[in-house]
Amino acid sequence: MSENLRPNIFPAMRYRDADAAVTWLAEVFGFEEKAVHRDEDGVVAHAEMRLGAGLIMFGQHRPDNWFGSGKPDPLTSTIGLYVVVPDPDAHHARAVAAGAEIVRGLKDQDYGSREYSARDLEGNLWSFGTYDPYTQD
Repeated sequence: MSENLRPNIFPAMRYRDADAAVTWLAEVFGFEEKAVHRDEDGVVAHAEMRLGAGLIMFGQHRPDNWFGSGKPDPLTSTIGLYVVVPDPDAHHARAVAAGAEIVRGLKDQDYGSREYSARDLEGNLWSFGTYDPYTQD
């Protein structure tokens, strides 16, 4: 596979408190702000945060939004996010130290990955590990 590929799929999410998500994702999971756009009331309308070459987009939940009127309920979602990190041990230690809810402990997997899973401040499921689909046959 070409090394020149850039991601073309970007998870888009809604948070009940997008301001808190910007801070939490940076402090706990190590994301960096790329852009945060606020509406006239100062509410996060659209945020972009990156970790390595990956990027997520999110904004504040609004009941009248095209995204859906129901409040986000990650515990009933079929979506989980997987992020390739170079050092899952260090990433796990950072998340634990910051108080993240670890739902699957750091472990070497049969398929060669070292990974763990945690929930963010609103319950979204994130997994971090070394499995990289781009390097698999």
